[in-house]
Amino acid sequence: QVQLVESGGGLVQAGGSLRLSCAASGRIFNINTMGWYRQAPGTQRELVATITSGGGTNYADSVKGRFTISRDNGKNTVYLQMNSLKPEDTAVYYCNAVGRTSTTSLTRLEVWGQGTLVTVPS
Repeated sequence: QVQLVESGGGLVQAGGSLRLSCAASGRIFNINTMGWYRQAPGTQRELVATITSGGGTNYADSVKGRFTISRDNGKNTVYLQMNSLKPEDTAVYYCNAVGRTSTTSLTRLEVWGQGTLVTVPS
């Protein structure tokens, strides 16, 4: 079994900061991309940021300059530092990891976390 365990969500005032963490455990190997997505009530899940094992990053335009994604490959952990938070950042944030089923397999394995709620009151 594979698990992504998220932490760090909560309620923060506009302009404040939060740091999300997500650790992957279990039988997932050669994790290439890890990332964060979010879903606000009544909307579709959207990309927030992704990072490859080599450190390449991709951000949604709405968070560029405010959010920073990073990872610790040795710990299979990804972080999202969120600064200058706005009410429109309110959502459930989901961690995502894409890897393989074994060190020698080419079979793709994609895993999602259960989500952590971030609330920024207006």
